[in-house]
Amino acid sequence: MARHAGEGRVAWIGLRPERLADPVSVEAAELAGTGLEGDHARAGKRALTLIQAEHLPVIGALAGIGEVAPEVLRRNLVVSGINLTALRNHPVRIGQALVEITVPCAPCSRMETALGAGGYNAMRGHGGWCARVLRPGRIAVGESVARAGTDVGAT
Repeated sequence: MARHAGEGRVAWIGLRPERLADPVSVEAAELAGTGLEGDHARAGKRALTLIQAEHLPVIGALAGIGEVAPEVLRRNLVVSGINLTALRNHPVRIGQALVEITVPCAPCSRMETALGAGGYNAMRGHGGWCARVLRPGRIAVGESVARAGTDVGAT
């Protein structure tokens, strides 16, 4: 269960300067202990939010709208090529940072507006994950996402 077909990649990074602000797409960001610098602070097990790129077309199909842009879903990172669910409760290396995927990131009622009627239910089971920061570091679009070795610990 520790093996994956390959590493994933960071496909998109979004920052929200305030709680209800629209996400701003960036090429790189520093991950601090409380989350991405420039993003509104969350901390603990919800410091970072991630969603799989492969789920974007599924959400769009279930909402009946076709393609869904990452910023519409309001997550910090879009990751492609690796199953985030399989990484839960393990140290995960993302660029220079180390995180632990903790709990599902449930959709919010704002998805009814963003995706249209039924948007909330279209995201159920596809809303992504929250993560806690184990080691701060820089994250950039294109960098690898992989399960870290068992000898890696929190710092």
